[in-house]
Amino acid sequence: QVRLVESGGGLVQAGGSLTLSCAASGGTFSSYNMGWFRQIPGKEREFVSGITWNSKNTKYADSAKGRFTISRDNAKSTAYLQMSSLKPDDTAVYYCAAKARPTNLIITSWTAYDYWGQGTQVTVSS
Repeated sequence: QVRLVESGGGLVQAGGSLTLSCAASGGTFSSYNMGWFRQIPGKEREFVSGITWNSKNTKYADSAKGRFTISRDNAKSTAYLQMSSLKPDDTAVYYCAAKARPTNLIITSWTAYDYWGQGTQVTVSS
């Protein structure tokens, strides 16, 4: 059983930057593809970015391309999401997720992920 803990959320002005971290414990971190998702109350959880277990492949939602960067450090069992040029529309609870039985294909559906963190709030003011 993998436990995921997100950190790094907060309040930032539009145009600012934040880096989210996702610390994993209780499993072999390098055995999982990792994803970042976000959710606004009343809306479905949406894919933001994903990275394969070996960091060879990454994927971004159109809304994140050019502004967000996903990475991971398997030695530290931590995944990251660097966010820049933040917009008010980026306001959401951000979740990291781990998918077991990883492949080089990054799945964007939240239903495919096996473990989830508790989420961290990101608020972007205009």
